[in-house]
Amino acid sequence: MRYNVESYGFFATPCNNLGVQIVLYMNTKQIYLDNAATTKVMNEVGEAAVHAMTEVYGNPSSLHRLGIDAERLIAYAKKQIMAALGVTSEQGEIIFTSGATEGNNTAIFEIAETYGKRRKRVVTTTVEHPSVEKAFDRLEEKGFEVVRVGPDENGEITADSLYSAVDENTCLISAMLVNNENGYILPIGEAFQKIKKRYPDCFTHCDCVQGFEKIPLSQKKLCADIITLSGHKIHAPKGIGAMFIKKGVRLTPLMVGGGQQKGVRSGTEPVPMIYAFGKAVEILSGNLSERYNHATEINNYARNRLSEIGAVILSGTSASPYILSIAVPNIKSETMLHFLEEKNIFVSSGSACSKGKTSDVPTEFKVEPQYLDSIIRLSFSFETSESDIDALCEAVSDGMKNLAKIRK
Repeated sequence: MRYNVESYGFFATPCNNLGVQIVLYMNTKQIYLDNAATTKVMNEVGEAAVHAMTEVYGNPSSLHRLGIDAERLIAYAKKQIMAALGVTSEQGEIIFTSGATEGNNTAIFEIAETYGKRRKRVVTTTVEHPSVEKAFDRLEEKGFEVVRVGPDENGEITADSLYSAVDENTCLISAMLVNNENGYILPIGEAFQKIKKRYPDCFTHCDCVQGFEKIPLSQKKLCADIITLSGHKIHAPKGIGAMFIKKGVRLTPLMVGGGQQKGVRSGTEPVPMIYAFGKAVEILSGNLSERYNHATEINNYARNRLSEIGAVILSGTSASPYILSIAVPNIKSETMLHFLEEKNIFVSSGSACSKGKTSDVPTEFKVEPQYLDSIIRLSFSFETSESDIDALCEAVSDGMKNLAKIRK
């Protein structure tokens, strides 16, 4: 019997007799609202990866034609990323990594190793991604003085609060541009510029994962010595990321070997992933404003519709339009998440990077205690439509009625 994959989805479960059992279910429409966790790879991007795997498969360190062709694909990707950041090869270098976690760890640990022997103070915020948060925890264990700047009583992190945390003994400040849980945009450019003006020897690192190719940004305006990026947040494959490292910044390599990528990150470069990353950047850079406006319209529409049915909007109006944090009163996040999943609507209960753990970020942003167990994160893409939001609101409203009955 044949099934139309447009009408049916499937998943596999263990089976004693056959090894794998295929279970079919009706697929009305899949509504994906978890783009801050990961994005669907664009068709052109997937095709670019396949092209590199099957036709330009040489080792980029090889001196023959296939190796040179592979190196050209890497150069293409670097050019696209640099253009998106508003920099040139004279201003710095793009180093490819396995993703944002490696990039953040590399930036923090290598700056501390290279420049932290005499200046032992490092600064970050209390709302960072775990790959930054835990890196600073480790620095603290190694004897560094770690200063963590949190939101004020209004739930705001100001440029002045970041600036005031830095002194002449500070070797590094690391802060994200866009919070991955509620879309809050930190005043990185203003803060880093003030810091660099008074403390030019303090290195600045910005995790731009949730901002890159979503909101307007540039290395010059951020005034960041190192910028961390991730491919799978912008419709490229998982397993590829990048760092912009400003010229003059010396890093002690965490990985040693063949000396690839200026010796900063040895190992044969994953050309298909790199090329796909570059292709995604090229495509998205061409219509950033259009996509931003679309996300803003979707976000505003969702705010209005969700408010009408009794959901509580937690993200501020100045947050990134791609992320919207809400609370569904009196219903636990995981309960609502799985209720929506049954209707083929996929959301997040918070950061997908802290699986099974409760985040402290909402508390830091002064979310009222009665909502902490009821937070749902919605995150949009250029494919998100108002009809998707309508379906979400209908499902949430249904859940608020039926799940409330179950509780009673």
